[in-house]
Amino acid sequence: MAGNQKFPSDLLLVASLVILTDIFVLVPVLNGSVIRTALGLLMLLFLPGYALIAMLFPKKSGLEGMERFALSVAMSVSIAPLIGLALNFTRWGIKEVPFLTSLSAFTLLTLVIAYIRRMRLPADSTFEVPFRALAITLISGVMGEPESKTEKKLRIILALSFLILIVAGAYAILIPQEREPFTEFYILGSNGMANNYTTEYIRGESGTYIIGITNNEHRTMDYTMEVRLENESLPLPENLQHIRLPHNTTLEEPLEITPPVEGENMKLEFLLFNETEKNVPYKDLRLWINVEGEA
Repeated sequence: MAGNQKFPSDLLLVASLVILTDIFVLVPVLNGSVIRTALGLLMLLFLPGYALIAMLFPKKSGLEGMERFALSVAMSVSIAPLIGLALNFTRWGIKEVPFLTSLSAFTLLTLVIAYIRRMRLPADSTFEVPFRALAITLISGVMGEPESKTEKKLRIILALSFLILIVAGAYAILIPQEREPFTEFYILGSNGMANNYTTEYIRGESGTYIIGITNNEHRTMDYTMEVRLENESLPLPENLQHIRLPHNTTLEEPLEITPPVEGENMKLEFLLFNETEKNVPYKDLRLWINVEGEA
């Protein structure tokens, strides 16, 4: 290793922000604060990409500051969906805790590799962020004595733009934006995943599905449900015929289906009605099944 013993301040800052994000997301007392939102945005849009760029380009001569910033954002926007896609093929699925854990682990591991690569370089060729120099330059640039009226106007415009950016960012974080009300309606296979649905039957045999409903309507909702095979209603348990669900609540219930008739490529419909419209389905899902005669 080279003689650069000083721990890179930018890598330390990124690692601290990752850990702080995990704390504010996972600790119940803290995860309702606006700080969680701000840190979450950083985690999604900047930190993983910065760690990756730091690992790939440890030298000063590799990239300019603005190029690093732009690539950090671009890489983060790419990394997060790829991790989500990978999780989709695991038993954990795309849920908050597995996603945050995977993204944090990726970022911290990348930071460790970036640190090792920098430590192997001579001190004068290692990239570092001169935080103090940047702050002094910014303050002197804004507060310093202008050389001309044009420069004075440009500084005023810069200061106003910076102020508008801060106000807009604070508004986006502090003022909650009410989302469009919606209901999520889904079916899962008997294994609890969105695959391996029972579509091949022998008459008299049953198949099990898991019915899922999530209420995001901003109020308690009363739903009714119906299952049809080739437009003929099938019997349902009482708890799925009439469903009362508070806002921001998910119901998942197993449903056993026993097709009463034989046929090929028959349409099995799962229909959900809301409290205001009883004739037109609010949400509908379909599967096509085959039912053979008894062996």
